[in-house]
Amino acid sequence: MPRLTKIYTRTGDDGTTGLATGQRVFKDDLSVEAYGSVDEANTAIGLAVVAAEHSAGNVTSLIAPILRAIQHDLFDLGADLATPIMLAEPVGTRLRIVAQQIQRLELLIDEHNEPLRPLENFVLPGGSQLAAHLHHARAVVRRAERLSITLLRARPAEINPEAIRYLNRLSDLLFVLSRVANDSGSLDVLWIPGVNRK
Repeated sequence: MPRLTKIYTRTGDDGTTGLATGQRVFKDDLSVEAYGSVDEANTAIGLAVVAAEHSAGNVTSLIAPILRAIQHDLFDLGADLATPIMLAEPVGTRLRIVAQQIQRLELLIDEHNEPLRPLENFVLPGGSQLAAHLHHARAVVRRAERLSITLLRARPAEINPEAIRYLNRLSDLLFVLSRVANDSGSLDVLWIPGVNRK
């Protein structure tokens, strides 16, 4: 567990940062872009947690604990991306995203999606304040996923594919929870194609 006693170290003043392995890379390295976007997604989810805690209703009160658990997973995921897989790395020696974390997301998606009425069109981000925060978090997670895929394609042997699967499933869950936050979909704002073309 890291112990943070001093916040600034001056070691990054040359534009580099250290990966978990001790390797120095530039701050615009693909790995830093990927785990930095995961950190940004975690921040967006933090805003959704605050909105959930201040929302009225039994359904929305269930959302905050789900999101808090996800925030822990995202720190795991950031550590995973910041630690390139080493050749012949023994299983379980590094903090990696595992299949069970993805399965938990799938169970949550199924549980919360089942009572929702089917969608007849795409949903615009919005409705309730909590739903808007969840849509924003979903979009940031999608960016983190895209960057992580770019990293995986560039360095396939160094990246845990479960991290990509987690981000893909997480964006689906955030979409479902946004509909839950919109009074089980009744406050969803549906896209009307071409509405402003006249």
